[in-house]
Amino acid sequence: MPGLSDNIRVRSVVGRFLEHHRIIHFHADGENLIYLSSADWMQRNFFRRIEIAFPVFDPRLKRRVMREGLRAYLADNTQAWEMRADGSYHHKAPRGKARSAQEMLLNELVHQIQPQNT
Repeated sequence: MPGLSDNIRVRSVVGRFLEHHRIIHFHADGENLIYLSSADWMQRNFFRRIEIAFPVFDPRLKRRVMREGLRAYLADNTQAWEMRADGSYHHKAPRGKARSAQEMLLNELVHQIQPQNT
């Protein structure tokens, strides 16, 4: 809605993993406010279930959620779909180097659990 939601972005990454996180990020007066939620914000979840959204206060956890949960997925240009003003989605076409959030995070995890050669 013009004047109300001009700066709201809705993005969906449809990849290998069906489970997904729900992160709500507000940038308010220079502060990053991060909330995690148990459900998609759909009518059936608001009116027929008990759901919760809760703030993340710990600065270390906030940075991790921003890095792994937001930045990686906002940079994804291979599996991302963005919502248009009319509610429809369009596929985000890769520009430049292809980036997949799920592949990047998987590679990072594999690197963390592999024994380090010393």
